[in-house]
Amino acid sequence: MTSFAQWSVACCVAVSFAVLGGCGSPSQPARPSAGGDASRPVIYTVNYPLAYFAERIGGDHVRVVFPAPVGVDPAFWRPEGEVIRDYQTADLILLNGASFAQWAEHMALPRRRVVVTSRAFADQYIEIEDRVVHQHGPHGEHAHEGFAFTTWLDPQLALQQAQVIFEELIDRWPEHSAAFRAGWEALQDDWRELDEQLTAINAADQDQPLLASHPVYQYLEQRGGWNLVSLHWEPDEMPEDEKWEDLRQILEDHPAAWMIWEAEPLAESRQRLADKGIDSVVFDPCSNVPVSGDLLSTMQNNFKQLQRVMDAEPLSSAP
Repeated sequence: MTSFAQWSVACCVAVSFAVLGGCGSPSQPARPSAGGDASRPVIYTVNYPLAYFAERIGGDHVRVVFPAPVGVDPAFWRPEGEVIRDYQTADLILLNGASFAQWAEHMALPRRRVVVTSRAFADQYIEIEDRVVHQHGPHGEHAHEGFAFTTWLDPQLALQQAQVIFEELIDRWPEHSAAFRAGWEALQDDWRELDEQLTAINAADQDQPLLASHPVYQYLEQRGGWNLVSLHWEPDEMPEDEKWEDLRQILEDHPAAWMIWEAEPLAESRQRLADKGIDSVVFDPCSNVPVSGDLLSTMQNNFKQLQRVMDAEPLSSAP
C-alpha cells in the first residue's frame, strides 16, 4: 500500500509541463466562476461529499469549489488545462484517497496545500483484487483497480474524513475556530444519526444474498458483513445477453432477491430482474451533486431503501 508520504513525494516530482498540457449551499457546492470574495480561502475538492463536508464546517468563511461537470463520475473524470491550474492555486485541495481521482497523483499539485482526507484509516482501504475495465456510458472506458474508494458510504469513515477537514480548517484559519467548531459539531450529530440507522440495518439478516449492479459498496459490505456479489451493470444500459447468462450462473449459488443500483435502472432491466424474482432498489453513492437534495438527505434515503431490503418479503421466485 502506498503511504501518504510516498504519495506526497510522487506529487512533488510530477513535472509541471504535464499539467499545462493537457459558494453555494451545502446541497450545491460552488462551480468555478469568475470573481468572488477574494478574502475567503478557496477550497477545491475531488468529489461532492468532501465539498459538502467542507461547506458544512467552513460555512461562509470559505469558498468551496467542486469543478467536475454534472452527470460525470468524478472518480474517473480528468480535469485539464485551466481547471488544473485552478486546483494548483487553491488555498486547500481536498483529496479522497483510496484510488479516487488518480489523476491527482500525477499532477504537480502544491504539496503543503494537499490533504488526503482518508489518511487516518489508510490501513483499512479495501484492495480490489481483480482489475476490471469496462465502458461507462458515453464517457469512455475506465478501470476498477487499486482500492475501493467510496469510503464515505460508511458513516464512521465519513466522520473521520470530515474530522480531518475540520482540523485542517482550524489549523490554517484559526480566527474562525468557533464557527468551524459549530459546523463540525452539527455535522457530527447528523452523521451519528446515519450511523445509528446503518447499525440497525446491519442487525438484520446478514446472510441474505444480495446483488449490486456495480462494485461501489465494499465499505458498507465490510462494515455489515453483507453477503453481496457485485456485477458490472450500468443503470442506463440494458445488459447484454452474456451478462444475463452470467447472472443466471451466479443465482445458482447465490439466490438473491434484491439488486442494489447506483441510480434508477431502465424499466426493461428492472422488469426482467423482477421476472427472475429479483427486486431493485437504488442506493446513490452521491460522488457527484445529486439531482435533488444534498448528501445528508440522499444518505438518509439510501439507508431507508436498505431497510426496505432487509425488511421486505422477496418477490416470488420465477423459473
